[in-house]
Amino acid sequence: MSTVPEAVVSPESLDVAGRRRTLTVVRHPQPNAGKVPVVLVLHGSMQTAAAIRSMTANTFDHIGVESGSVVAYLDGYKKHWNDARIRNTSAARADGVDDVAFVRAAIDLMVRSYGGDDSRVYAVGFSNGGQLVMRLIHETPSALAGAAVLSATQSVPEEFAPESPQERPVPVMFVHGTKDPITPYEGGMAKMFRISPRGMGLSAQDTAAYYARRNGITAAATTTALDTTAGAGPTRVERTDYRRPGHPPVTLYTVHEGGHTIPVPEKGRPAPATRLLMGRTDHTLDTARAISEFFGLTAHAEHA
Repeated sequence: MSTVPEAVVSPESLDVAGRRRTLTVVRHPQPNAGKVPVVLVLHGSMQTAAAIRSMTANTFDHIGVESGSVVAYLDGYKKHWNDARIRNTSAARADGVDDVAFVRAAIDLMVRSYGGDDSRVYAVGFSNGGQLVMRLIHETPSALAGAAVLSATQSVPEEFAPESPQERPVPVMFVHGTKDPITPYEGGMAKMFRISPRGMGLSAQDTAAYYARRNGITAAATTTALDTTAGAGPTRVERTDYRRPGHPPVTLYTVHEGGHTIPVPEKGRPAPATRLLMGRTDHTLDTARAISEFFGLTAHAEHA
């Protein structure tokens, strides 16, 4: 990724429905004044805003940086989110935490205090955070210009209970590993560390197809292999695109041999226990760059 000015990192907090909620805001100095895109990042189970920043080697700080975006990493309630899965047994759901209201409040803060453009708000979620993004798509789609879901699949209909769902289409990008030990790529029961059931889900491919239908896309998907010669290794990536003129797009990146992780270009050294529990991390796909391009936030953007 190209060189960018040093980021300014600001801790923030909000009172939402009687609870103090926290988030970390990352912004880069911009030469031009004006409203900027807003990117919200939602971490996975047992994580925090700081944890997902570290997990992605701070690369998500640069999502949409060419368009001057401000990136906000939100903290879940007791390290979890209240998504729309009826089998979600976390404290966030048991205590009835209103995470949809938290997201709305975070958007308001970004618009009010950071020059955010409320017509260009994008949500990115990993695992449990990806489940919350799918809840947002169904409950408050008008608030989102686009969404990215990482290592999460759509719940089966009988286990998905969004409040007052709406049908408005939203561009959605997915990234999922075929060897994900927590949320199976082929669908079925999601389990936290293989023992705690989290609910039945569609396969990654059926999830992408579901959102394509939701967006009114009737054309067949096209799949292409990405060039991985620059980072040859045990993983490889394919991109499946669902497109129809005049309809919001859907894209699925399939990471063959990838685990319950986020592909990043920087190679770290995960602890052996982390590798055992989460699976392999791909280093051929720059997820932050792919998200930026899908959202239309780069010089060579896919769509505006």
